Amino acid sequence: MENFNYQRPSSVADAVKAMNAATDGKFLSGGMTLLPTMKQGLASPSDVIDLAGLKNSGVAVEGGKVTIKAGTTHAQVAADANVQKAIPALAKLASGIGDPHVRNRGTIGGSIANNDPAADYPAAVVGLNATVQTNARKIAGDQFFTGMFETALAADEIVTAVEFPVPKRAGYAKFPNPASRYAMVGVMVAELADGSLRVAVTGAGPKVFRVPEMEAALKKSFSADAISGISVSPEGLNSDMHASPEYRAHLVSVMARRAIAAAK
Repeated sequence: MENFNYQRPSSVADAVKAMNAATDGKFLSGGMTLLPTMKQGLASPSDVIDLAGLKNSGVAVEGGKVTIKAGTTHAQVAADANVQKAIPALAKLASGIGDPHVRNRGTIGGSIANNDPAADYPAAVVGLNATVQTNARKIAGDQFFTGMFETALAADEIVTAVEFPVPKRAGYAKFPNPASRYAMVGVMVAELADGSLRVAVTGAGPKVFRVPEMEAALKKSFSADAISGISVSPEGLNSDMHASPEYRAHLVSVMARRAIAAAK
């Protein structure tokens, strides 16, 4: 690990100022990806700007929406009674991220800003039609994730909260890597308050994506049988030592059926 300047601002304005003054600054929120990559020499920022000093955590449920502040840990989301009642699938998703150490340090803001292709939260943001709030604007979930480890965020833009509309029902299922618990494939299925259907897939491709064919079938009949015979193409899906594109394509169908069965 190379030397770096450590900063812990107490306001968003100071955090943005520190980033703009840095030669190659990085925001830190949990550090589940940044710190390991720094230790391995894969990242050498000039400045690490720790957002923990913003003390921006907590959950609020109001007006048919669940708003989770960016600094809220996965463990807090999983254990929150309001989340468990309003969107049980979101609490379940958070409870299955990594291990207890990761869940107690990693944050929802850090996770979506990092946008690991195998992270769980992108499926929730897109599948539940969430809105990402930053210090500068609001970004629709469908427009937030732009590529592998890439988002719509500007370099000095900070996620401050994520707003999830409460759905009629939703379910999440994933096939986790047995070591890391990252999603080899994870699927969020949701019927939103307006009756629209969403099927969002993480882990299978370079970024989270939706499956319109499954959404159309579920619109007619919300059942696992409704998507029988519907599959995704393996073309462009991730391939690594853990799974081929063809296997991941198969898992999308399997996890989608499980998510539908779990929806409530």
